[in-house]
Amino acid sequence: MWSDMIGNTIGLIALALGWRRSILTWPAQLLSGLILVGAYASAHLAGGVGKQLLVIGVATWGWWQWNRGRRQAQDGSIAVRFATWKERGVLAGGALLGTLAVGGLFTLYPSLSWSPWADAYIFVGTLVAMVAQARGLVEFWFAWLLVDLVGVPLAFSSGLAFSGLVYVVYFALVLWGMRDWWLRTRTPALEGAPA
Repeated sequence: MWSDMIGNTIGLIALALGWRRSILTWPAQLLSGLILVGAYASAHLAGGVGKQLLVIGVATWGWWQWNRGRRQAQDGSIAVRFATWKERGVLAGGALLGTLAVGGLFTLYPSLSWSPWADAYIFVGTLVAMVAQARGLVEFWFAWLLVDLVGVPLAFSSGLAFSGLVYVVYFALVLWGMRDWWLRTRTPALEGAPA
C-alpha cells in the first residue's frame, strides 16, 4: 500500500529527527499519523487507526512541550534526562491499565480489531512512548523497543509488509537513539559557560 509506505517513511524521518532532538520531529509525526490513518483503516485495524489519531494528538502536545523546553539545552534542542522512579511507575502503570482497558474494549467489540490484545498493547505503548518523548525522557526509547516487539509480527500478519520492515529499521534506529540520549544524560550541563 502506498499510504503505508509513505506514512512509514515519514515516520522514519520523524524518528531520526527525534534522535537528534530536533523540533521538526513533531510535524513529521503529525504528517505520518495523518497518512497512516488511511493505511490502518484499509487493513481494518482499529487499534492502528486509534494509535495514529493518538499520534496526531500527542505530536501536537509534544511540539508545544518541546517549543517550551528547548531553551534548556545548550544547542537549542530539547534537554534529555532519565525519568524519576515515580515517573517510571506512572508510565508503567498507565501502560498496564491502558492496555487492559483498550484490550477489553476491543474484545467486547470484535469488529474493532481482529487482534485485540496486540492491537491494544501497541496503541497504549505508543501513547506511553510519545508522552515520555515529549517530556525528554530517555525511557521513551525503551517503550518504543517494547512496542516494536509486538508491532513487527502484527504488521506482517496484517498484510502491512512495509510497516513490518519499517519496524525492523525502527528497532535499529531506536537502539542508536537510545545510546545517544543515554550518553547525553551523562554529559554535565555547562551552566553559564561562555559560548
